[in-house]
Amino acid sequence: MDFTAFTSPLLLRGDAHTAYRDPAAYFHAGVFYLYFTLVETEPDGTVYLYLAMTTSTDLIRFTPVRKLSPRDRTLNLSSPGNVIRFGGRFCLCCQSYCRENGEKYGNANCRLWLLRSDDLVHWDAPELLRVKGDAVPREEMGRMIDPYLLEDKDEPGKYWCFYKQNGVSLSSSRDLEHWEYAGHTDCGENVCVEVVGSEYWLWHSPPNGIGLMRSSDLIHWERDETLITLGQRDWPWAQGRLTAGAVLDLRREPAVGKALLFFHGTGPKDERTVFDQYAGIGFAWSDDLTHWEYIR
Repeated sequence: MDFTAFTSPLLLRGDAHTAYRDPAAYFHAGVFYLYFTLVETEPDGTVYLYLAMTTSTDLIRFTPVRKLSPRDRTLNLSSPGNVIRFGGRFCLCCQSYCRENGEKYGNANCRLWLLRSDDLVHWDAPELLRVKGDAVPREEMGRMIDPYLLEDKDEPGKYWCFYKQNGVSLSSSRDLEHWEYAGHTDCGENVCVEVVGSEYWLWHSPPNGIGLMRSSDLIHWERDETLITLGQRDWPWAQGRLTAGAVLDLRREPAVGKALLFFHGTGPKDERTVFDQYAGIGFAWSDDLTHWEYIR
């Protein structure tokens, strides 16, 4: 992949009516599949969120944006976490960000969902992720957003779902249908986790920037003091907030050879002011998951 061909760190640029947030990426058969939250403000000011996607072979030219969820404020499917392979199919996790009463942020009805696909483009109807266990009714699960799925590094066939509730909460499953709650730890939102050697590396979003935590057992965490903000100082489109980091480690993929960091930026105003507008998706790359390069 020719990183000298890029002229901008921005992949998708938002405006007064459209925002692109919460990226998640998957690389398959030479194609990048980029999933994200698409936010649209309609002429009367009503805001709708969609789970959406686009594809690219070079991260320069993209296919038209495709909506994967309905126009429904009681659901507002959004914030894709990641894609994994399970049972011979692709599985994508996401959230519902319910704002049916005109709320600015998702209300107490926000839950986690799983979609399945054979081709990464056409997806089955969403399935509720009962991460608190089968015995807990949906209405008693509590507000939960930003899921991420990962296979256990020591127990093949055991999967973890990370999600924002009381910091980051954890639940485990062997079939992606029946879950057991495993506790929580202090953390920001939009969690992304990779197995790096004998450790779990967890990227998360504090009020601004992207933080990093490391653990060998998912219980005891070491916090990196460095906050990833990339070129935010010089990027008007991200000066309001840089957040929602999603790492795709393709260092062993010959066609790419780097780890990629996708994120969204809002600006120049603070994201709390323009939450539904002017958000765009950018990216950076790395050889070691620690030092990140980007278009300046």
